[in-house]
Amino acid sequence: MARRIREDYSTLNGSEKAALLLIALGEDHASKVFSLMEDEEIREISQTMANLGTVSAPVVEKVFGEFTGQLSGSSTLVGNYESTERLLMKIMDKEKVDAIMEDIRGPAGRTMWDKLGNVNEQVLANYLKNEYPQTVAVVMSKVKPEQAARVLSSLPEPFALEVVMRMLRMEAVQKEVLEDVEKTLRNEFMTNLARASRRDSHEMMAEIFNCLDRNMETRFLSSLEERNRESAEKIRALMFTFEDLIKLDSGGIQTLLRTIEKDRLATALKGGSESVRNLFFENMSERAAKIMREDMQAMGPVRLREVDEAQLYIVQAAKDLASKGEIVIADSKGEDELVY
Repeated sequence: MARRIREDYSTLNGSEKAALLLIALGEDHASKVFSLMEDEEIREISQTMANLGTVSAPVVEKVFGEFTGQLSGSSTLVGNYESTERLLMKIMDKEKVDAIMEDIRGPAGRTMWDKLGNVNEQVLANYLKNEYPQTVAVVMSKVKPEQAARVLSSLPEPFALEVVMRMLRMEAVQKEVLEDVEKTLRNEFMTNLARASRRDSHEMMAEIFNCLDRNMETRFLSSLEERNRESAEKIRALMFTFEDLIKLDSGGIQTLLRTIEKDRLATALKGGSESVRNLFFENMSERAAKIMREDMQAMGPVRLREVDEAQLYIVQAAKDLASKGEIVIADSKGEDELVY
C-alpha cells in the first residue's frame, strides 16, 4: 500500500523540517552538515528522515522559504570552541589545529610571556617547581617583576633561592635556549592548562538554568530528564536556588541582609518555604522581622514572575558575596565550599 503524500505544512515538526532540508541539499552537502552535529542529533534526524515519506513540492518550497526567511532575519550567530575545531580539522593537520586552538583557549596574550602573565602564580609555581632551576631562572627573567616575585614566593624556599642565584649569575640568554623554553612551555604547560580550564558543560547549563524563570526551568529540566536523565540530575545538583540559602549560617545571612534591598527580600520570601523565611526572620531584630512580616502581608497576591525575579536577585547577591569570600555556603554533603 502506497504511503500518502504529506501536503499539510502545519503538520511538520522541527525535526521533520530539518530532515527535509537535509534531503533536499543532497548527500554531499548533508554529510557536511551532519559532521557538525552531535551523535544524538544525528540519530534523531536520521530516524526522522527514514520515516518522512513523500512530501509535496509546495510543502518543500514553504520549508525552504521559512528557512531562508529566518536566516536572513537573524541578527546573531553562535560559534564555540568545538565547532571551530571541527572546521579547522577539515582544512589542516591536527598539529596545526592544536596550536591554533591552544592560542584561542589559553590565557589571553600575543606572546608566550604575555600569556604567562595571565596565569595564576600558584598554578605556574606548581609547574615550575618540577623544572631545572636554570629553566625557572630563564622564565622568571622574562615575566613581569611583580609576577616573578609572587611565583618565587610560592616555590619551596631552598628551590627559590637556587633560582635567584642562577638569575644573578645569568648572562644574556641564547636565542636557541629561549626558543626551547618557549616550546616546552607551550607544548607541556599552556596546552594542558587550556584543556584543564575548559568549563564543564553541566556547570555552564546549571548557571543558565538558574537565570530562567521557574516555569521555563521546570519545563526544560522535565524535558531533559526524558531524553537524558543523567545530565538532568547533574545540572539539578549544580544549580543554586533560593531554597539553598538554608545552607548559610547566621553570619552569612546577616552579611547578606546588609547587602540586599529589603523590599525585594519581602517579595522573594513571599514565595519561599517556611524554613527559608524563618532563617531570615531569626537573623533580624525582632522589630525588623515584625516589619518584614507586615510588609509581606500588605502585599497581597504577588505575580510568580515577580517572586522569581526577586529570588534570583537574592541568589546572585549571595553568589557575589561567596565569590569574594565574604560568606561560605555548605554543600549538600556537609562540606564547605565557595559558590562562584
